[in-house]
Amino acid sequence: MLIAIGCDHAGVALKKVLTENVLAEQSFVDLATDADTPVDYPRMAFAVAKKVAAGEAQLGILICGTGIGMAMAASRVRGIRAATCTEAYMARMARAHNNANVLCLGARVVGTGLAEDIVHAFLHTEFARGRHADRLALMDEQGN
Repeated sequence: MLIAIGCDHAGVALKKVLTENVLAEQSFVDLATDADTPVDYPRMAFAVAKKVAAGEAQLGILICGTGIGMAMAASRVRGIRAATCTEAYMARMARAHNNANVLCLGARVVGTGLAEDIVHAFLHTEFARGRHADRLALMDEQGN
C-alpha cells in the first residue's frame, strides 16, 4: 500500500517522526515541505488528495497545526473523505464506518506518541461496508 503524506510548516517535526517510525516499513511518497517557514497548507492538501483520488496512493496523511484546515481543503477534491482525528478510536471509526481515505492530524493538538497510535489505527482498519456503504452512497449522491 502506498501512503501519500503532506504537511505545512506546523507539521514538519511530526511528519518526520511519523515517516521515521510508523511509516518506516510502509511505502510512502512525501509531498510535504521540510522547512518551518510558512507555506500555504491547501497546496499540500490538494497534492495528497489528488494522489489518493487518482488511485496513485491508497491513503493519505496530512498534518498542519490543528488538522482542520487540511481536512477542509482535502475534502474539496472529489472522492476524498478526510477525517481529522485526535485519538485512535476516531481513526478506527473514520476508516470502519466512513471509509476515510485521508487522515488529518494537528501537530499542535496531539503529541507524537498519540499521533503514532492514531496513524497505526488508521492504516490497519478496514472499511466495514454493509449499512456504512449505503450511507456513503447517500453522501456521494447528495453532495456532488
